[in-house]
Amino acid sequence: MKKRNLFLMLMLLALTLVLAACNFGGEKENASEEGTTNEGTSDTTEGGSKEINLVVASEPPSLHPQLATDTTSGVIIQNVFEGLTTLVNGEVENAAAENVEVSEDLKTYTFTLKDAKWSNGDAVTAEDFAYAWTFALTPENASEYASILYPIKGAEAFNLGEGSVEDLGIKVVDEKTLEVTLENPTPYFLELTAFKTYYPIHKATAEANDTWFAEAGDSYVSNGAYTLADWQHNGSMTLEKNANYWDADKVAIDTVNISMVESEATQATMFDAGEIDYLGAPFGSIALDVIDRYKQEGILTIADYAGLYMYKFNTTGEFTSNANIRKALTLAIDRQALIDNVLKGEQAPGVALVPAAIKGFEEDMGYIKDNDIEEAKAALEAGLKELGLSDASELKLNLSFNTSEAHAAIAQFIQEGWRTNLGIEVTLDNSEWQVYLDKVSNLDYDVARMGWIADYNDAYTFLEMYNSATNGNNDTGWENAEYTALLNQSNTESDPDKRLELMKQAEAIFMKDLPIAPIYYYTNLSVKKDNVQNIEPDSLGNINLKYVDITE
Repeated sequence: MKKRNLFLMLMLLALTLVLAACNFGGEKENASEEGTTNEGTSDTTEGGSKEINLVVASEPPSLHPQLATDTTSGVIIQNVFEGLTTLVNGEVENAAAENVEVSEDLKTYTFTLKDAKWSNGDAVTAEDFAYAWTFALTPENASEYASILYPIKGAEAFNLGEGSVEDLGIKVVDEKTLEVTLENPTPYFLELTAFKTYYPIHKATAEANDTWFAEAGDSYVSNGAYTLADWQHNGSMTLEKNANYWDADKVAIDTVNISMVESEATQATMFDAGEIDYLGAPFGSIALDVIDRYKQEGILTIADYAGLYMYKFNTTGEFTSNANIRKALTLAIDRQALIDNVLKGEQAPGVALVPAAIKGFEEDMGYIKDNDIEEAKAALEAGLKELGLSDASELKLNLSFNTSEAHAAIAQFIQEGWRTNLGIEVTLDNSEWQVYLDKVSNLDYDVARMGWIADYNDAYTFLEMYNSATNGNNDTGWENAEYTALLNQSNTESDPDKRLELMKQAEAIFMKDLPIAPIYYYTNLSVKKDNVQNIEPDSLGNINLKYVDITE
């Protein structure tokens, strides 16, 4: 749209709000104007079986714990697998581990496993964890999340092809005992062991079939509260209660029916019609044009969410390689107007890489002044001069996003601001989710939307992905030796205050170069039927279906 007023009128057609780390999409239908029903569709049969109906926005790119990188895949994986630990209301609890002992120097963790079983009845062993972690670190397997295992002794060197598997600090003491030695004390390590890359995989199954994770059924062996009973690709998935799960007696829902619905408008229509029981990240998202109605009906929940919606820059691109061009584009975004007029979800403007929800980063460091047009124009002028260009019209930029009414609405809003305030015409480019991920990973873009939700409650989860241009989650081509050195130093610093200061220094370097433009800090919007209990996501956006129940 070329005019702001025309654009805002079209916002009534734009949909979704909570745009989690790498998940949501959609494109077609308008949301229903019918009132929301309060009767859940979840079925309780005469035999006592309970079902719940949910949605995700797309086909999961991978249901392998060590290869998955996105929230659509993650929410399935975290409900069919289980790590040594888990997070319950943000607090670490033992899961597959019965007991954890930590050495006095805080570098050696000894995990004693429960008498847990895989879905096929085999015992869950320490070897299954060691096998999975080694798989993630093996360079040939190209696990984009391998770096989350780097606190383990020898892990980084092995993953980079500079060390051997024998040097890894992963020792199988016996069938039920796993000893893990770290490079340095890592205060959040037991949060890491709750993350999907640290989940076990059934060694015998993986060795017998290297595509074991591509289909549902007997080949998909898992150790969590649910099994992957059915997978109609690009259509639906069905999770069934795992009868072999060690804590099966506490799992209330027997069957989880998950439809794949790309359009946020259609998701809202389904909820209004009583076809699904919960709507909100990571199970779908709230369409923009139903937010006000859900608020009026008193059913909308808005929760804190430790995440950042951002635009990444290809720092190897013809024009976006220039720091002043990136600065101009970053400053010429009216974040508060975007939140007030489009998103309407009580978000906060994004002014840094690390959200204020992360402990120690609550203070606004003044990196970005929202909608700072004069400074943006000055940066643009400097950038054009450095590039040898005479006019902003010579900048040819694409703004890429995965198919979604909401991503499109945000992109159109920002596109119009860049055109009006800077005279930069930007072409919008949307792609289906998997195609989009490939584009971003291959740096086949100029500017690209992405979200990042904290994997654990520490600033390092936001800072670490940019420690190298080769980091699987970087996707910008940017790296800085001083930044990397500060992060490495933070990993060896035992004093919490000094460690925090090192990470803040690293963030300051990052925000000076601006490989990304922070847009806003997430909130998590959701609605549910009255009879659905305990489905609220935590601050990291996790929903553990193990604790969900349905009342009569």
